[in-house]
Amino acid sequence: MTLNRRSFIGASVAAAAALSAPMVKAMGKPRVVVVGGGAGGATAARYIAKDSKGAVDVTLIEPTRKYYTCFFSNLYLGGFKDIEDIGHTYGALAAGGVNVVHDWAVGVDRNAKTVSLAGGAVLPYDNLILSPGIDFVEGAVEGWDVSAQNAMPHAYKAGSQSELLKAQLMAMPEGGVFAMVAPPNPFRCPPGPYERVSMVAHFLKENNPTAKIIVADPKSKFSKMGLFQEGWANHYEGMVDWIGEDFGGGNVSVDPSAMTVTIDGEVTKVDVCNVIPAMKAGRIAELAGVTDGNWAPVNAADMSTKADADIYVLGDASQQGDMPKSGFSANSQAKVCANAVRGALTGSKVFPAKFANTCWSLIAPNDGVKVGATYEATAEKIAKVDGFISQTGETSDVRKATYMESEGWYSGITNDMMG
Repeated sequence: MTLNRRSFIGASVAAAAALSAPMVKAMGKPRVVVVGGGAGGATAARYIAKDSKGAVDVTLIEPTRKYYTCFFSNLYLGGFKDIEDIGHTYGALAAGGVNVVHDWAVGVDRNAKTVSLAGGAVLPYDNLILSPGIDFVEGAVEGWDVSAQNAMPHAYKAGSQSELLKAQLMAMPEGGVFAMVAPPNPFRCPPGPYERVSMVAHFLKENNPTAKIIVADPKSKFSKMGLFQEGWANHYEGMVDWIGEDFGGGNVSVDPSAMTVTIDGEVTKVDVCNVIPAMKAGRIAELAGVTDGNWAPVNAADMSTKADADIYVLGDASQQGDMPKSGFSANSQAKVCANAVRGALTGSKVFPAKFANTCWSLIAPNDGVKVGATYEATAEKIAKVDGFISQTGETSDVRKATYMESEGWYSGITNDMMG
């Protein structure tokens, strides 16, 4: 697959110059500010700019100059991808008419309709789209907070954390123990922790075959459970010990300094510990006052928040109904939102909201599985219409085709996001 690696120098210089004044205004054009340059935010910004043909001024606020996808980051851990394979820059998005500003959004004034940036700029908006992804619930795992993320990485925001966890995995002693503390529902990418277990198991099978994996899980079941457990038995027999809610998987504490995990009173010394805490909407959604304390409730028809009709929340940060928190979902929601926002600002046609999602997971080389559904907007929520899931016992040809399908999807969605 071909990825866009064009540098982003000229656009960032232009953005910095544009923001040198305390207040930035687009002369005569309606203004949309998008916060967060991932699967939701980048897609929404690109589609509004592209489809309005310059009639709407679109500014994307994103602190990082390269976006690393959380989806496919497990394949990097497993050795199927390089870190550069999952990193994407914003040059093409800027060339497509989006004003890309690399800064942190640190405040929203809903009365004045402005967004404040860490660098001191204040951006006015007519509509604000928030797609900030996730943050972690403080105190969700006893003994762990973000100050411990170097000792016990979460790697649920891809990039440096992914590289750190991979380095720790590579440095494990022969016959060592890898532990994961899985998150409670709801969380980003429901199959994600279990694909990660599979990819870690694959790496260890190839490089450290006597190592063990322990998973402490507060849930009694998880996405694609039968498929993953079949795969672990087939490919990694005796390596993975999943401890669910019924066996104390939710009664967990960690000690990063001692590198121990305590599960239902039993203390285990570990060599690597991947702590994935409970999640909530990214901080800017809370600062904007559009969350219920954890997630941002939205209207299904256009992803506008129930707290403010001029603010929209996409992807992981939203509380929208039946869709899982995934990159595919965020991209799907962004297109609905972009169509609604463009229609509201320019009078263009708005189409009925329709949504889709598919989540692929790799269990072992050429052993891919998937789950997905289509959805519609109702007065109460985004509601599932129908769905599908891979079946246990599928042939190797089917599983290989599923994996190749995921490769095609990754190339397609990243191009759709970034242009």
